[in-house]
Amino acid sequence: MAIVKTYQNVNNEIDSISFGISKMEDIYTKRNGKVDEPHRHNYYTVLIVNKAKGQHKIDFNSYELSNKQIYFVAPGQVHQVIEKEKSFGFAMTFSNHFLIENSIQLSFIESLNLFQNYGQNPPLTPSDKQFEKIEQFSIQIFNIFNSETNMKFLSIGAYLKLLLIECNNICVINPIESDADNTGENLIRAFKKEVENNYKKEHSSTFYANQLHITPDHLNRTVKSKIGKTAKDYIQARIITEAKRLLYFTEFSNKEIGYELGFNEPANFSAFFKKHTQLSPSNFKKAEITS
Repeated sequence: MAIVKTYQNVNNEIDSISFGISKMEDIYTKRNGKVDEPHRHNYYTVLIVNKAKGQHKIDFNSYELSNKQIYFVAPGQVHQVIEKEKSFGFAMTFSNHFLIENSIQLSFIESLNLFQNYGQNPPLTPSDKQFEKIEQFSIQIFNIFNSETNMKFLSIGAYLKLLLIECNNICVINPIESDADNTGENLIRAFKKEVENNYKKEHSSTFYANQLHITPDHLNRTVKSKIGKTAKDYIQARIITEAKRLLYFTEFSNKEIGYELGFNEPANFSAFFKKHTQLSPSNFKKAEITS
């Protein structure tokens, strides 16, 4: 089984370019309608979908492509767009390097309720009026990107920030807060970093609370208020996502994957996986391969 393809740079031909935007219909035509293989990027992806039919798979969760949707894919996530016909809209990509160069703090991106690294990534479904506003920002970005205007990437950065703020304001959870009250945001960033560093061996929210020098209750309240799930839910979603990736993209046995993810007994890993996916690890692998 092939290892998942990873795109390191926004532009494969010019490493220094850290932002890109294309029309979805042009991408479809360029590929002659051929479905791309599941892949991941080391940068952010935003799809502003005006009209489409098909599926968008993000970390093995499948969403129906439809009209007036917006998808957000975080760095490292495995995704695949499966179009039944030509889609219309914009595909936008940008790296951390682009954000830094154009005066967008990484903490701003991390404070948004848009790029969900693990668990569910359903699309935003704005109203017609909301989508029209977001689409207008996209058109402006596309036009500037294809122009020779001075300081064009600084202009793109400004429009991108407006677009993301508009999208975030559509979300029910976690509206952008004032810069004066960012304690909770700092805690979330620290928690996510600790999970990323330790999830393969530490599964308890108490461990992460201790690492952050707070009580488990404080951690859970903050995580719940900011991202809509408990600390335990977030940790378990990270483990399940990695388990799915290892099952699909490697030849490791269930036993090897269980040990890799901190389960002392293969049966414990299988029970954990089935509890969260309603499938055994083996059946999940068979279902994904044949889908």
